[in-house]
Amino acid sequence: MYILLLIFGLLTAFYTAFLLKVLFGLKKVKEEKLTDGGQNFVTIIIPFRNESGVVLDCLKSLEEQDYPKEKYEIIFVDDFSDDDAVFKLNAHKKLSNTKIISVPKDFQKLSPKKRAVQFGIDQAKGEIIVTTDADCRHQQTWLSAMISAFDETIGFISGPVKFSNSNSFWGKVQQLEFGGLVLSGAGLIGAATPTICNAANIAFRKSAFTFVNGFDDNKHLASGDDEFLMQKIAKSNKYSVRFLFSEQAVVQTEANKTINKFIQQRKRWASKGLFYNDKALIFKLILIYFFFFSLPVQVALGIFMNGIFFYSFIVSALIKMVVEYSVLKKGVPILYPNINIGVFLVSELLHIPYIIFAGIAGAFGNFEWKGRNLKR
Repeated sequence: MYILLLIFGLLTAFYTAFLLKVLFGLKKVKEEKLTDGGQNFVTIIIPFRNESGVVLDCLKSLEEQDYPKEKYEIIFVDDFSDDDAVFKLNAHKKLSNTKIISVPKDFQKLSPKKRAVQFGIDQAKGEIIVTTDADCRHQQTWLSAMISAFDETIGFISGPVKFSNSNSFWGKVQQLEFGGLVLSGAGLIGAATPTICNAANIAFRKSAFTFVNGFDDNKHLASGDDEFLMQKIAKSNKYSVRFLFSEQAVVQTEANKTINKFIQQRKRWASKGLFYNDKALIFKLILIYFFFFSLPVQVALGIFMNGIFFYSFIVSALIKMVVEYSVLKKGVPILYPNINIGVFLVSELLHIPYIIFAGIAGAFGNFEWKGRNLKR
């Protein structure tokens, strides 16, 4: 019994230390100042598949950027859509620097999204590549802010992504949970251990992409076009990585409308964790997973073995809530307007089973994405 209590205590201490590291990193990234990245020619790449309902909002927001129009191009890369998204884009584009191209059937043997991004990079004129998603909306300052964060040492920039404000309780839960993921990624970058980011808002030098051989070592994996690239650039000893914690650089997207879409998204995100090149990082992620797994185990042991495990569960859960709330507070007001205590408590309750399920399903199962059934 005491050995189990010790194990549960050590897992709680490890998770607490992890979140304190995130808090330290967030403090650092929030203190960083924008530099003058100049006005390099930039290529914005938007891979898409079956985004007819949202793609025009994305197009409009990209065409209205305050970055000089002669200094950037927009490339929408169609990944074998079977709706009218391509027709809509061609009919409504206003700028000559906007291109809509389709991935050839005989293009490189990469996973679908990486194939589309790679094809876009091959056509790109810009030394700086910015990627986003077709279901995103971008404020006018977005591109200028992202480019201003570059200096001569930076090879990769991760920017903030938020779920749009929602009137539904489920939407608010997702907004808070997703904000926690964005903040964790930002804090880890600030703590010099880049781990997670979101391809809806990243920028990188084409030379850095080439230097680390792009997607070559993970081309078979359905996910990870963003995180694997960031991690490789960070370890290149030639370029550094930065998180741009600026309200001007925020990209917005909609929360998942159904629980199934939420589950499929999280399975896809979890599917790449065991394939990181950094084995120490994989070990740390496994320990975090065991911490979450230990919480219901403590409850079960409290019921069937000894009531003391109820107390260990309460201690672990309270520490988790306090430290996670401290992290989430850093996202106000950039990622969400406030933290509703009711939403936070429900999120905390759902957090445990969803992490346990997503970890297992992502590691051993397949997932649906854009109408495709994909293997991890």
